Amino acid sequence: MSREEIYKEIEEMFGLVPSMFKVVPDSSLELEWQLFKRVQFDEGPIPNKYRELIGVAISAISKCHYCAVYHTEIAKLYGATDAEIEDAVHYAKSSAGWSTYINGLQLDFDQFKEEVLRACEHVRSSQAKTKVA
Repeated sequence: MSREEIYKEIEEMFGLVPSMFKVVPDSSLELEWQLFKRVQFDEGPIPNKYRELIGVAISAISKCHYCAVYHTEIAKLYGATDAEIEDAVHYAKSSAGWSTYINGLQLDFDQFKEEVLRACEHVRSSQAKTKVA
């Protein structure tokens, strides 16, 4: 496809051609546009709303202002509420904080992994007992 054809497709989807696509070289514009559509908008195993909430969390961790605006607004298009967006960001904060803490203390990874697996098995066992009761 030519740049003009790709721009026409982008404009049909968004009502404009965002500047981020205008800076992509001719040699990779079609590939980048096809990949962008597939990753950002095609249905996948994770519903789009939840993928965008993951994007909100990642943008919070990476501190990318561009990504934060994009993923927040697209999440809203897919029906995410303000409470869901706040929860995604809060989860990212908690995860990043614990990651910083346990990495900084250099906890034994094998022990950590074994404890997580044991804890998950305990929860599964407790859930199975609850279903039987």
